[in-house]
Parts: sequence; structure tokens; C-alpha cells
Amino acid sequence: MQEKIRVLIVDDDQELCSIIERYLKNAGYEARFAHTGASGLKQALADDYHLIVLDIMLPQIDGLSILTEIRKQSVVPVLMLTAKNEEADKIRGLQLGADDYLTKPFSMAELMARIDSLVRRYTRFNRSASADEVLKLNSLSLDVQTRAVLLNGELLELTGKEFDLLYFLAAHKGQIFTKRQIYQQVWGEEYAFDDNNIMSFISKLRKKIEPDAAKPFFIQTVRGVGYRFNQEG
Repeated sequence: MQEKIRVLIVDDDQELCSIIERYLKNAGYEARFAHTGASGLKQALADDYHLIVLDIMLPQIDGLSILTEIRKQSVVPVLMLTAKNEEADKIRGLQLGADDYLTKPFSMAELMARIDSLVRRYTRFNRSASADEVLKLNSLSLDVQTRAVLLNGELLELTGKEFDLLYFLAAHKGQIFTKRQIYQQVWGEEYAFDDNNIMSFISKLRKKIEPDAAKPFFIQTVRGVGYRFNQEG
């Protein structure tokens, strides 16, 4: 029997959670909930989930603090919810390792589309990888099945979306992609982020994989066009 996809929703709005639960169950997901930051953090670290939907404004512990703790132990995809339509909050969440964000109020159709996209992208990478598929790129090594990335033999801690982005570019090294093309291929949907968010992901990834993030070797900027993975990688 196929394993059910488990989604943890951390939000103190219990009425909203009840609505989300109906949609998730109708879509075949297993939904679990936490209504405080403390209980959300405890559940997130105590069990394995395929996706966590995490509100920023929570009692006891805020969502960004929870995200920080999650990223110390897990690369599970995280979708942030925020009632603030402020770019700084969104960028901060992405810098801490969030894979996507959604601003309240939102439609259930949009929430489910984001959830489906993150789960589909995450599981598709795992399912499509062969047992021995490893990309060796100079000092970098990507094990596609385990989603492990080594730099000079040392394991790097990448989020799920950071791995997806790195794998996509590395698998097409030398090919130039616009920001729109990267978003459509890595996020699996029509371009929704502005350029600053794509640039934020590239910047985070460079800090983790580049010997000198100020002079990138692996992920190169093609001025006025987009990005490419170094053909020499």
C-alpha cells in the first residue's frame, strides 16, 4: 500500500486549520496540526513529514525561530504563511531555509497548488533518481537518490529547494537559464516570485557551495540573461 503524504500545519487559527484539513484529506494527504509554536516545534522534530506549513506569527515561539531549529535537523520542504505583505519577512524566511511562502489572506486553491507543487517536486526527485546516480562536479558531488551533497568530501546542509535548484543547474551545466525558466523548472509552476527571491536562493546556495561566494565558480551569472552552471565544474 502506498505511503500517505504527511503534512504538518502549524497555525494558531483553528478555524483556518479545520478548513485546510478538509482540503488536505480530500486530496489524499494525512494532515496533522499544532496551534502553538512550542507544540509545532515539538511535532516537527519528533516525526517525519513530507511537508510543513508554518505560520510566522505564533504564540510562544514564532515561525522563523521554529524554521531555524528545523533546518538544524531536517531538509523537509517548508511553506511559510504570513499575514504581513512585507518583502523583508519573506526574504528572511527564504534566507533561513523556507522553500516557499504564501501571504494571508489566500485562497484554498492557491494553498493546495503550492502544497502539491512542493510535494510533487520533492518526491519526483527521489523517485526519478537511479540507485547509483551521482553527479561529480569538480569538488562537488551530488547523490540524487539520497539528496546528499558533498564539497571536498564534507557533507553540506541544503534545504530541499536548494538541492532541487543545484541539481537542475548542475544536470544542465553550461546551459544558460533565465530566472523565469529556473522558477518554472525547479518550482514546477508558472513564474510567481519576483527576481529578488530567485536571487536570494542563488545567493544562499553560493554561500554553501562556492569556495569564494564573491567570485562564484560553480553558479555563474550571465549578465542581462540569467545563470548557468560552470561547464568546467
